[in-house]
Amino acid sequence: MPMNRIAVGTPGEASHPDVLKAGLAEFFSMIIFVFAGQGSGMAFSKITNDGSSSPSGLIAAALSHGFALMVAVSVGANISGGHVNPAVTFGAFVGGNITLLRAIIYWIGQLLGAVVACLLLSSATGGMETSAFALSSGVSVWNAVIFEIVMTFGLVYTVYATAVDPRKGNIGTIAPLAIGFIVAANILVGGAFDGASMNPAVCFGPAVVSWTWNHHWVYWIGPFIGAAIAAIIYDNIFMDENAHEQLPVTDF
Repeated sequence: MPMNRIAVGTPGEASHPDVLKAGLAEFFSMIIFVFAGQGSGMAFSKITNDGSSSPSGLIAAALSHGFALMVAVSVGANISGGHVNPAVTFGAFVGGNITLLRAIIYWIGQLLGAVVACLLLSSATGGMETSAFALSSGVSVWNAVIFEIVMTFGLVYTVYATAVDPRKGNIGTIAPLAIGFIVAANILVGGAFDGASMNPAVCFGPAVVSWTWNHHWVYWIGPFIGAAIAAIIYDNIFMDENAHEQLPVTDF
């Protein structure tokens, strides 16, 4: 059971140079991801006179987020594991692959990175609005929660299969590609309903800058539940107990 491996971490871990570097890597990866993803939506709105909700706008959002995430995961992989998502970090914690203290450092870096990216976009575009995520007409909060659970489950399950599982072998080299593809595909599915977040930080940045918090909790609860389910299922059913990489708690 992954629950048996959940660890808080040692007191010195939060200030360990490697952990702080990992948090900083998550910060910069999130800036790269949100600046490109959110920025593409703003650019599309500008050149189409606010046609970002059109089919072509949805395709553009899927491609920009997918490509940007491939890069953001790749550049952070060797330092932090390239989570670029608080829900992915939570899934790694639930599966016993990261301590709580390290997860908190990651979350701080991820959330700050998203806010900074949105502030940079607002400044660079002369004050254009960084639109917060919102539910489409006719979509209830519980519809959106289900969408976020299922989509984030697919994302975190992909992360476990291609990046976390020690048996991944050569498939680990395409992990960023697979992760980017599943996010792009999910945006094509859920983008027209609730924006297809799968990532609380991606919602947090625009919400802070625009100070719009309508149904914001949906984009935390759904992804965290989906991530936990994926971690528990993959770790319990498909991960070899003997092959599980132990947490490096003794390093701190």
